[in-house]
Amino acid sequence: MGACQVQQVRRFNRIVTQRVGALEDSYLSRGRPLGEARLLFETGTNGADVRALRNKLGLDSGYLSRLLRSLEAQGLVVVHKQTGDGRLRRVSLTPEGQAEFATYDRLSDDLAESMLTPLGPAQRDRLVNAMAEVERLIRAAAVEVRVEAPDSPVARRCLKEYYRELAERFETGFDPASGNPVRDEEVTPPAGFFAVAWLEGCPVGCGALRRADETTGEIKRMWTARSARGQGVAPPGAPNPGGDGTGFRAEKAPPRYQPDAQGGAGVISAGRLPRNCPLQRRTLRASLVRKTIVGLPSRLPCAGSRPQTTCRSLFVATTTI
Repeated sequence: MGACQVQQVRRFNRIVTQRVGALEDSYLSRGRPLGEARLLFETGTNGADVRALRNKLGLDSGYLSRLLRSLEAQGLVVVHKQTGDGRLRRVSLTPEGQAEFATYDRLSDDLAESMLTPLGPAQRDRLVNAMAEVERLIRAAAVEVRVEAPDSPVARRCLKEYYRELAERFETGFDPASGNPVRDEEVTPPAGFFAVAWLEGCPVGCGALRRADETTGEIKRMWTARSARGQGVAPPGAPNPGGDGTGFRAEKAPPRYQPDAQGGAGVISAGRLPRNCPLQRRTLRASLVRKTIVGLPSRLPCAGSRPQTTCRSLFVATTTI
């Protein structure tokens, strides 16, 4: 990146923080700073877990505790232990907090309208579209990809969602045991890897690499959460969770996977699909695959000192469900 790009980001940050009132000690003239107002908003009318708030807002535990104590002292929230697990705490709005939440919601709408009102229709569209693009890219930059044990709770959770979505796409459902299953040891270093994409403390995607031989690897179990699709999760060039050492290197996928000479493999349409067995060597051009091939970084770490190993193209790799 260049110095001009860095300076543009800094200018953008300055104008946004000033325009939205983040520099004021009384955000939206309600007598409390932006941090407390944002925490009140994220708690919401249904309440929220303290851990979820910390992850979503990226706050230090000590700072979050101070914000909560301040809101408690103002009579806006209550913090209580979770039933069944005293280690977990949950935040709920009091009736006064609910009223303050509604006031912030209205004033925030007014602030947004004040930014749009001076502009013409075409300018408004440009500004809103630019904001959406900025939001998408900032979220994409915040994604963290980590190698996880394939039998870990987060890996099982991701795979459960992956299988559930596959079952929705087949008329007779989907049985993982009959669809070229992957054993845990096959995606555990050094044989392979299981990676999970995290955003705001929550898993939003997963994928596995299984070593086929000394020169090739196979990409498996690619999935992105519905909420993260189209958000640029782990785009090309995403950071390598294992650094720049030895590892697999993903190559650019071809535009489509062509049938072989016997016609045993090819492209099929999206939508409701027949039984899963015939799809073992076909490319599924449904959104589940098209939008999840970006769920892994460009490279993943490889244990040992082997030189980088080329992976099969993404579309071929996703043929074996």
